[in-house]
Amino acid sequence: MSDGRILSTVERAFQLARSGSCHSVDEIRMQLNAERHDRVHEHLGGTTIQRQLKTLLAGCGVKPKADTDDDDDL
Repeated sequence: MSDGRILSTVERAFQLARSGSCHSVDEIRMQLNAERHDRVHEHLGGTTIQRQLKTLLAGCGVKPKADTDDDDDL
């Protein structure tokens, strides 16, 4: 999928959301931190990207879990 190149933090977040391996934005953050991506919270802190990731998660049939520090207005 990455054709041999290293994915950016945001690219990897979208890849994880599409894969269905994570069940929340918080789980995506934890995975990215485990993979040693830089500035994960800053990259995924905006409401637009959180909404996009949640939409992808829902599209994979992932039942959403409550995220601890996401904006409830999404």
